Amino acid sequence: MEDEPRLSGKIDGAGRARLGLSAAMALVMGNMIGSGVFLLPASLAPFGWNAVVGWIVTTAGVLVLAYVITRLTREFPEAGSPSGFVSAAFGQTTGFFISWIYLVSIWTAVATIAVAAVSYMSSIAPSLASAEFVPALTAIALLWLTTLVNLQGVRTAGGFQIATVAIKIVPLLVVIVIAARLFVGGEAEVLPVDAVPISPGSINAAATLTLWALLGFESASIVAARVRNPEANISRATLWGTGLTGLLYLAVCSAIAMLLPMSMAAASPAPFATFVNRYWNGTAAAMVTLFAVVSCVGALNGWTLLEAELSRDMAARRLLPRWFMATDAGGTPRRALLVSTAITTLFVVMNGLRSMRGLFEYLLLLSTSATLWLYLACALAAWRLRVCRPLAVLGAGYALWALWGAGIAASGMSFILMVSGLPIRLWSRREDQSTD
Repeated sequence: MEDEPRLSGKIDGAGRARLGLSAAMALVMGNMIGSGVFLLPASLAPFGWNAVVGWIVTTAGVLVLAYVITRLTREFPEAGSPSGFVSAAFGQTTGFFISWIYLVSIWTAVATIAVAAVSYMSSIAPSLASAEFVPALTAIALLWLTTLVNLQGVRTAGGFQIATVAIKIVPLLVVIVIAARLFVGGEAEVLPVDAVPISPGSINAAATLTLWALLGFESASIVAARVRNPEANISRATLWGTGLTGLLYLAVCSAIAMLLPMSMAAASPAPFATFVNRYWNGTAAAMVTLFAVVSCVGALNGWTLLEAELSRDMAARRLLPRWFMATDAGGTPRRALLVSTAITTLFVVMNGLRSMRGLFEYLLLLSTSATLWLYLACALAAWRLRVCRPLAVLGAGYALWALWGAGIAASGMSFILMVSGLPIRLWSRREDQSTD
């Protein structure tokens, strides 16, 4: 049957691999369950219970935006991607700038995930964090290894994504089981609610950090052209994947926030491993660390696939030079893939002098604020195109609230990066005029 889940890509009539429901859902969950959930407990520790409230608000906001995007996908399948909805509502120029800043957000996301993977690896091999540029060089090596996987084609990348999703859920379940045992046995020492005052400002700041862990729910929509039966499978993969991931995050991160001493969580380069080591043993903690590294690599694989597909899609819609449209016999956009990896390498190099946690948090906020421009634009496009208008208003309000929470520095830099795409836009328009 057409809707039957498949474990890997299927070849279409044009010889290009296509993703079934299982692979599309793995792409959504795999891109969401990556570095964020494994490193965020350290960044969120100073917020106390504000972080728990932040997770609830973020999950609700993301589900609203996910529904808006799936409705747009159903109503305007010819748009091809979320940025295509923006073009349909506000024109090609606006569509370009939103597509461009989203592409930039993916480049920074890929760099962030690579840094997070190295952070977890450093808890096993401390030498990785001992020298000034070693973390950055290790992150760059991971970037190019996942690029090699994607150069083998979407079928290989999709299969790799399913395998890593199955692995990365294990440490989440371990934390849930440990927390449940502590609560049932009466051994849980919960962080007092008044340890950190709950305030709107703290909830906003915490919610912006938690949003990083839920970015990627739009992944199936971005690669709509490579999904089999997109009318049904994109909506299912997006909503099911987002809902399941949000529930897992809420349970796991709340458990760590409530049970692990705040000072210990804030100082740990690998909070999940620290939690397991404290409440179980060191061997299990080492295994959790390995699973966390695999999780980061899986997310790196999914986002690498996305950055190449988005570049190809933008070139096909004449938003990037047509040079990026070129694909090999299997449909892999090799040029877009290699150029994107080179750019993410530059992001890592430029921030190589920061500390591991400082580098992670800076890139996290930059990538989050850059992605929020797409979410805001999609919500406004839904209003303009008369698609689920009440939820579109809620989604737009949430996106603006989160942009404010990211801070002027990150949101301002993301806006500057958006404007920096102007020369690319002029280049693409000149190319179109010369070929018309």
